[in-house]
Amino acid sequence: MSGDIGNEKLRWILWAGWHGKCPECGEGKMFRSWLKLADRCENCGLDFSFAAPDDGPAFFSQCIVAFPLTFVIVWLQIVYSPPLWVHLVFSIPIMVIGCILPLRAIKGWLVASQYVNKAQESGTEHLWAKLNARARHEADERPGGRHDG
Repeated sequence: MSGDIGNEKLRWILWAGWHGKCPECGEGKMFRSWLKLADRCENCGLDFSFAAPDDGPAFFSQCIVAFPLTFVIVWLQIVYSPPLWVHLVFSIPIMVIGCILPLRAIKGWLVASQYVNKAQESGTEHLWAKLNARARHEADERPGGRHDG
């Protein structure tokens, strides 16, 4: 039974990330441009400030694509000894494109995973609460900000 819940969470994370949809409602956009996260979901209002994928997408992209492809390119060089232009025309562009194309989906998966699993660095709960409280206070103080008084 708990395996079904885990599979559902994983399916939701993969779907939301792949499609760039809000991990809360599945309707709003997660990204405002190719790799730039939206500030909040236009459908449910989820604030994406919790998301901190940092260098994770680049790391996973390199591990999934660049590392194995490097072995293929080295194998190609050892077995066939092609001229340098073959690597300049084929190997390098394939490596670059192969690493860049999956970045958005990987970033989406990481953000959705952070949200669904309520992930944050261990021991930082109070720091994040203070930081978010200060940011809300500063927003309230700005002209046009919310005034509850």
